[in-house]
Amino acid sequence: MAGRQRQSRRRAAGRVMLLPALLLGLCCRAAAERIRYAIPEELGRGSLVGPLARDLGLSPAELPARKLRVATAAERQLKYFSVSAESGELYVSERLDREEMCGEAASCSVSFEALVQNPLNVFHVEVAIQDVNDNSPRFLQDTFQLEINEFTSPGARFYLGVAEDADVGSNALQGYELEANGYFAVEMKESPDGSKFAELVLRRALDRESEQSLRLVLTAVDGGDPPRSGTAQLCINVTDANDNAPVFAQDRYRASLREDAPPGSTVLHVSASDADAGTNARITYGFGKTPAKVLQKFVVDAESGTVTLQEALDFEETRAFSLAVEAKDGGGLVAHCKVEVEVLDVNDNAPEITVLSVSSPVAEDAPVGTVVALLNVIDRDSGENGQVSCELSGEAPLSLVASSSGGSYKVVTASALDREQAAEHRVTVVARDRGIPALSGRAALVLEVSDVNDNAPVFEEAAYSAYVAENNAAGAPVLRVRARDADAGANGRVSYWLAGGSAGAAPYVSVEARSGAVYAQRSFDYEQCREFAVAVRAQDGGAPARSSTATQAQPNTDWRFSQTQRPGTSGSQNGEEGGAWPNNQFDTEMLQAMILASANEAADGNSTLGGGTGTMGLSARYGPQFTLQHVPDYRQNVYIPGSTATLTNAAGKRDAKNSGSSGGNKKKSGKKEKK
Repeated sequence: MAGRQRQSRRRAAGRVMLLPALLLGLCCRAAAERIRYAIPEELGRGSLVGPLARDLGLSPAELPARKLRVATAAERQLKYFSVSAESGELYVSERLDREEMCGEAASCSVSFEALVQNPLNVFHVEVAIQDVNDNSPRFLQDTFQLEINEFTSPGARFYLGVAEDADVGSNALQGYELEANGYFAVEMKESPDGSKFAELVLRRALDRESEQSLRLVLTAVDGGDPPRSGTAQLCINVTDANDNAPVFAQDRYRASLREDAPPGSTVLHVSASDADAGTNARITYGFGKTPAKVLQKFVVDAESGTVTLQEALDFEETRAFSLAVEAKDGGGLVAHCKVEVEVLDVNDNAPEITVLSVSSPVAEDAPVGTVVALLNVIDRDSGENGQVSCELSGEAPLSLVASSSGGSYKVVTASALDREQAAEHRVTVVARDRGIPALSGRAALVLEVSDVNDNAPVFEEAAYSAYVAENNAAGAPVLRVRARDADAGANGRVSYWLAGGSAGAAPYVSVEARSGAVYAQRSFDYEQCREFAVAVRAQDGGAPARSSTATQAQPNTDWRFSQTQRPGTSGSQNGEEGGAWPNNQFDTEMLQAMILASANEAADGNSTLGGGTGTMGLSARYGPQFTLQHVPDYRQNVYIPGSTATLTNAAGKRDAKNSGSSGGNKKKSGKKEKK
């Protein structure tokens, strides 16, 4: 029999109903609708819930890449279901007991999120747990003891309490039945809260002399198919006349109590009176047929009728209590009243933030609106205490987007990312409720930005100049070019290459790929080549690579003077001829000798070089018009047509002086004369 029941339940699992759901496209945004399934409770582990992957529009071939999984902020709900990585079908992974999961709630469901990757998306799934008639009605006690006076008038009613049935709907308690007898009947009454209690009704006057007691069977029946039932014994003792029962001032009492009320707080007072005298009028108070969990929370004083809280309340656990209070006189007559206690919510739960998924690092060229994180926020409080608003705290190009189904949020890029400005963004998600005072929850998010090759190398100078004496050694360094790339890794690793130049320049120099150092490939001969230009390309290691180019500029030729600016020794007169100076070989070598002589004096420490603003220091010797604006600064590399000298520093000037004394300039002049 048990085997047939298990087979029947497995077949029921195969008939799981998939409610209509609208699925949005998988485009990195949360779906607006829910996927709903309905299954009966008590399904065994491994029972099929539904083809989740198929209902999400995923084919079996997509499953490995999309990494379908389930997640939820309430971790305890994840134990009930699992998804197959191979088939994408949703299965039961833990026994489902609707009464354990949802208690007395009319409907019961488990909600969670289905996550897929590549691209990232989230879907909301709800599984409704349908009730099975697996619980019989049960009275809170097996025997009811009643004492009823023989003078009690027909029509009198006696409260018998409520039979509990953990099932819901048609499977719940439907009515009461009483064993056939000549005096009593049972009627079912429904309280405003929906509970169904039994009342014993006296149909015919009692006669203690003819029948002193009665034992009857009371049955509670549910509406299942087949129905289930529970029984209790009624033991009725017929007593002598105590013809006035206690009467409560109210049939129903109501009270409200904050959930943070401390134990010992007074809930309310109930009061009953009795028209009899003596012991028949003495009233004591107590609880009638009341569930044990309610009796743990409250106590009633037998003498005063004061109901007191004896255990802390929790609105999120139970929002209302219904108490049956009875007043009994000395003769055994009992009256009943109902006490309803409403629990008021207090903002005692801060919002809880669960980070479902984070996509980090994210490329710096990711488009605006890219989803980088999925969050879920819940607040167990109700009303405004449970209404939550979320925001991002911290400077970052990110924004928070709420999902259409409450509690889910997406963190998306709000503007373009730039790794060179910020390689990492740290923000805090702050969820704040509307309680007074408000409570908040926080969760930190760290988003790393990965590099893309969006920066080309940039030379420190657009053009470089170098001056090299002829007859140099092959392999001698000429200068170094340097370029910087703001990217990282291979994207920022710079290599240097020759990229053309003036005609015939390529055989003269080479560039080292890593350092940017330019070397002479051969010895230079001034008479064969006086100047040339080459282009150096700096290229990064990105894919595709980026590059930029710098040139070796020729020396500036526009440095000659007018005849009125022509330098000369102190007291000498400049020539009268017009035009630029120098304009011949003799004048050129004369200017060379003047500059070398001044450089030698600077090396000996006897010169007045730099003595005046904007002057080269030669004006005292060669004339006041000879100023710095007319010739290149001798303290830098100086290129002089027809000369082999390159002046770089004081030591270099001394070398040039020695070279001049050795007749190097005369050799030059000799070559010119031979031509």
